[in-house]
Amino acid sequence: MELHQIRYFLAVVDNQGLGIAAGALGVAQPTVSQAVRELERDLGVELFHRLGRGMVLSSAGRALVGPARRILRDVAAAEGALVDAAGQLRGRLDIAVMPSLAVDPVARMVSAFRHAHPSVSVRIGSVESAEAGLALIKQGDYELVACYLPLSGDAAGLTVEPVGVQEYCVVMPPGTELPPDDPLPLSALPGLPLIAVRRQDSRTSQIEQAVAAAGALRRAAALVESPHARLPFVLAGVGGSFLPRAVAEDAISQGLVVRAVTPPFSWRYGLVFDAAALSNAGRAFVAVATSAPEFNARDTHECPRGG
Repeated sequence: MELHQIRYFLAVVDNQGLGIAAGALGVAQPTVSQAVRELERDLGVELFHRLGRGMVLSSAGRALVGPARRILRDVAAAEGALVDAAGQLRGRLDIAVMPSLAVDPVARMVSAFRHAHPSVSVRIGSVESAEAGLALIKQGDYELVACYLPLSGDAAGLTVEPVGVQEYCVVMPPGTELPPDDPLPLSALPGLPLIAVRRQDSRTSQIEQAVAAAGALRRAAALVESPHARLPFVLAGVGGSFLPRAVAEDAISQGLVVRAVTPPFSWRYGLVFDAAALSNAGRAFVAVATSAPEFNARDTHECPRGG
C-alpha cells in the first residue's frame, strides 16, 4: 500500500467520483482510477461498487476511511516535525461541524487559526448530530467535532471543551415596522410568515415551537433545505427568521431589521476530541478557540439592533 494510493482513495471519497477527484488532485482521471485499482488489489478487497459511471463505497471502503485519514494526518505531522526549523506549525487538521455552527462560529475560528498557522491545511466536514460526530472521532475520520453542549451521547474516553454561546436574533425584511421594545417579546412580533427549514435540528424546532406558543408569525412562507438559505429569503422579503448573532450583525449592513427577543434563544457549544490522539495542529486549534475573547463562553442575551 502506497501513500499516493491512500491520497487518491480519499480524494475519490471526498469528491464522490473519479473525475472531480482527478481535478482536485491535478492529475488525469485514469491515474486516479489505476491507483484505486492497485490499492484494492494490494488489500484484496473491493473498496467501491462501480455503478455505471458512479462509485459507491463498499463496507470495506467505509472501514478504510478512518484509518486512511489517520495515516495522512500522521504523515503531515511527521513532515511538519522535520521541516519546522522556523518554528512554523505544519500539518493537516480534520474538523466535523454541525451545519448551524459552520458559518458562526467555526468559520471565524478557522480564520483565526489559519492566520496564526498558515501552513496547516484544514478540512471541514458536516455532521448532523453530536452523537454522529463522536462516532467519527472514534473511527478516526476527524480529530475534532464542533457541536452543541451538553452531549447526549456516550463521550467516554473523549474530552469535551466548552467554548462559547451561540445566540439567535430575529431578522426581518427591510422596512418591517417593529415596536420599540429591546429585547422584543415574541408576542409582539408582526404577523409575518416564517422561513422554515425542512431538515430541522432541535434548536430550530425549539424556536418555532416557542414562536407558535406566543402566537407570533404565521405559517411558513417558504420551506428551505439548508439553514444557510434563510438569509437570502428574508432579504427578498419572503418572511422573517431567527439567525445566529454574527449572521444577524452582517444582515444589518444589508438593510434588514434585527432585534433581540425575550425569552432569548441561546445554546452553548464546544469542541470534542480524543486528547491522547490529538495532533499538534489539533491542540493549536483548541488553544485558539478557547483563548480568543470572541469565542469565550458568554451569554449576553443581546443582539445588534438594526432597522
